Amino acid sequence: MGGPGAGTFLKVIAKNFDVLVGPVVSLAYPLYASVRAIETKSPVDDQQWLTYWILYSMITLFELTFATLIEWIPFWSYAKLIVTCWLVIPYFNGAAYVYERYVRPLFNKKTYNIWYVPGKKDVFSKPDDVLTAAEKYIQENGTEAFEKLIHRADRETRSINNNHMSYAYYDEYDTY
Repeated sequence: MGGPGAGTFLKVIAKNFDVLVGPVVSLAYPLYASVRAIETKSPVDDQQWLTYWILYSMITLFELTFATLIEWIPFWSYAKLIVTCWLVIPYFNGAAYVYERYVRPLFNKKTYNIWYVPGKKDVFSKPDDVLTAAEKYIQENGTEAFEKLIHRADRETRSINNNHMSYAYYDEYDTY
């Protein structure tokens, strides 16, 4: 059963491990996980996979730009596979780490904004999107501060509604 053909087969697999496993790790699993992330309501997994695809695009652009140079690096495909595993496997959270440490600071600076994309100027667009403002508030002040703000706004809304209800009650039944 384990004749000379099996040894040759295992050598071929070992020699081409990166070619066989690379697409699964860098494309198949992230595609699957991205679809699952879209279907959940959690923004955490959305951020993980959007971040991964940003980094994957950057790696691909790097490879396309420096293809001639990369051909001379014999271990490039294995190094790329290891880095991709680190980015993809949620235990390591590598994509979020790289994005927060290196990519985000680079693109948050106004001087690096080389593409001008004008905002939508239609009747339905709002200059300050509520979700964006909430996310920014949470990022700057934390989740607990946001929850306190929501509770305070909820109390004020109830108080206002109770006052309106009492005025409506008196207006309807009061005789002047």
